[in-house]
Amino acid sequence: MIDTQISALHPTQYWHRLADGRVQCDLCPRECTLKEGQAGLCFVRACRDGRIVLTTYGRSSGFCVDPIEKKPLHHFFPGTAVLSFGTAGCNLACRYCQNWDMSKSREMDILAEQASPETIAQAAERLGCRSIAFTYNDPIVFMEYANDTAQACHELGIKTVAVTSGYISDEPRAEFFAQMDATNVDLKAFTERFYHKLTGGHLQPVLDTLVYLKRETPVWLEITTLLIPGENDSSREIDEMTRWVVENLGPDVPLHLTAFHPAWKLQGKPATPPGTLKSARRIAVANGMHFVYTGNIHDSSGGSSWCPGCGSLLIERDWYRLGTWNLDRHGCCGTCGIRIPGVFEAVPGKWGAKRVPVRIAAFG
Repeated sequence: MIDTQISALHPTQYWHRLADGRVQCDLCPRECTLKEGQAGLCFVRACRDGRIVLTTYGRSSGFCVDPIEKKPLHHFFPGTAVLSFGTAGCNLACRYCQNWDMSKSREMDILAEQASPETIAQAAERLGCRSIAFTYNDPIVFMEYANDTAQACHELGIKTVAVTSGYISDEPRAEFFAQMDATNVDLKAFTERFYHKLTGGHLQPVLDTLVYLKRETPVWLEITTLLIPGENDSSREIDEMTRWVVENLGPDVPLHLTAFHPAWKLQGKPATPPGTLKSARRIAVANGMHFVYTGNIHDSSGGSSWCPGCGSLLIERDWYRLGTWNLDRHGCCGTCGIRIPGVFEAVPGKWGAKRVPVRIAAFG
């Protein structure tokens, strides 16, 4: 396949026609109803010739090799390299989006890179990446491109990672996550007020996705919550959220509590104080969560993994760099022998904190 010949307009499956002549997109809980020529809130799924098509298939905003810890995933092949890429558009409208230039873009000129799924898989293999991550914007909105790329990667032994908000309907949810080996789901808050006010979405569909992933799939799951001062960082909300996680997902799902930095439409908000993250981490641990991490701040203790059995240091982290490694070849604590939940190899990767942009055309 010649990448420059990829058609950006790609057929999709999850939609149906309405009696009034419009078509309804059934990919996510928004259920956008569209007339001919209109696009949904995500900007990238549109009505063409009476059907819903994906308008960005085969086009990306860029590729980069990252440490897997940056996704963030701390229990999935630690220390290894991951080939990251995204497209444009998003099905939520977060007022504080950290990647707003991609996820909120209506301009297709940011999609400067073109590549077939096979080319992306071959690039990941040649670059020595253990996995590929669909990230930057939510891969749910480019599901068909992500799924085809995941299949091409699996044929070469490359694992797949979805970094997502989990805002997806039941039927496509099953198809999408069947192609993923690991995911980090952004649980943005634990109140409907926050989701309605700051994301334009709803909380329950995200909770449904989390329960589905944990109870019905083998996908490795980690969760991220960005704490925004005055919006979702109260001790009460952290307490309720982490109690829910333990009760519904179990104590072993890693939780990443990360610092907000002013962005897009919340430029007037202050950055999250480190003390807020550390306090939230203490609440989560007190509620029984075994693996709680602080992110976007320098906190080696909060970024490292500790054994829930004996308290020993398991994996030391300084930002994205690994230090002490105290897991045996079977993924058990080297001190007490308890099995540590995750996907580990006998030895950690050595990628470090490097971030290397990739010109995908070189692999076409």
